[in-house]
Amino acid sequence: MNLGYIDYLNCYPFYHHMFEYEPVSGVRIVPGYPSELNRMIQERSLDVSPISAAAYAGLEDELVLIPEFCLSSIGYVRSVVLVSRMPIEDLQGRVIGLSSASKTSVVLLKILLQRFYGIDAVYVPSGTSPSLDREGYDAALIIGNEAMRQLRDPYVYDLGDLWLRKTGYPVVFAVFAIRSEIIETHEKEILEVVASYRRSLDCLRTDRTGLIQKARERYPLVSWDIDAYYRLLQFRFTPGLREGLGYYLAVAGEMGFLPETRVIRYAAYVDTEGGVEDRLDAGARL
Repeated sequence: MNLGYIDYLNCYPFYHHMFEYEPVSGVRIVPGYPSELNRMIQERSLDVSPISAAAYAGLEDELVLIPEFCLSSIGYVRSVVLVSRMPIEDLQGRVIGLSSASKTSVVLLKILLQRFYGIDAVYVPSGTSPSLDREGYDAALIIGNEAMRQLRDPYVYDLGDLWLRKTGYPVVFAVFAIRSEIIETHEKEILEVVASYRRSLDCLRTDRTGLIQKARERYPLVSWDIDAYYRLLQFRFTPGLREGLGYYLAVAGEMGFLPETRVIRYAAYVDTEGGVEDRLDAGARL
């Protein structure tokens, strides 16, 4: 089974146990930027993967989401920012460079600017590279590890914070998706991956220092306080975060930035005697 891994600091806590202690038998980990994983799961070269929340739109007949996990923020997140030469209110008609790394954040920015600031800007994607040369842009969307390096721009706006203040909802940046057709054939591996994710997140509580040290070794160019960053992120997919995802997908569909999402499907764990989860149901809608 092919398992995607967002090669950013924010995703590392889910994979710490796999990387450092116990690989999951029969599972091949495929690292990549969110945009690459989005494409690969759509092309069926990945079976399970974290993907941009926006990438779920239009694929609800093909994908189900793991109901326990997500990458979210309730307000300030620090790794998804708009940097600008001028105040955000003055960006009407200006040129904004867009990192290609995350579809969720691109749509998030467009909704914020159009709906809440009345701004129509000229958007220039970075192309196939997630890195963005900011020369020639009035503003730029910077994502992931790049956003966590030292920024010296006159204006820096955290999109998680802006979204919460403008909508009242948290942002779900990434979800964990399973291709529906592989649940029956790879049920055992999927449940073992879920168990490994749980063990990894437990390490944030039981061995936080060790996990952070390994994350720092993996991503040495990140200048921000990793411990503080992990306290900002939400890893558990709570009902409030699911509601936030539904709001985001509904607004993005209504405004034409994403295909309309008819339903969000979640995989359901079926407990056997003793509470051991050993079966999956792809039809649940939570």
